[in-house]
Amino acid sequence: MAIAAVLVACGGDPTAGVKDGKVVFQKLCTSCHGEDGKPPAAMATRLGVRDLTDPEFRARVTPDLVEHQVRRGSKSKLMPSFEGVIDDAQISAVSAYVSSPQFLVRP
Repeated sequence: MAIAAVLVACGGDPTAGVKDGKVVFQKLCTSCHGEDGKPPAAMATRLGVRDLTDPEFRARVTPDLVEHQVRRGSKSKLMPSFEGVIDDAQISAVSAYVSSPQFLVRP
């Protein structure tokens, strides 16, 4: 969970600067939230990782809500802040992707 701190300390952007929200999600978010937005059972049970496909969440999700979470991290600090790890354009891109209907569409 300390991925953000490690990345900042190493001075690395794990996305290599890519600005595509889907790619940013795949690179940074899938280890906790799962590739399809459904966290592995252990992550959900032990750490309370949010299921990003949950209908209640989907009904209220907005780019601003996701952006706030990505920038600040969770109140419990289990989700790190990604502010300073990725740039503003990447934060906006991943927030728009997660909050969009495209997020639920899988090939």
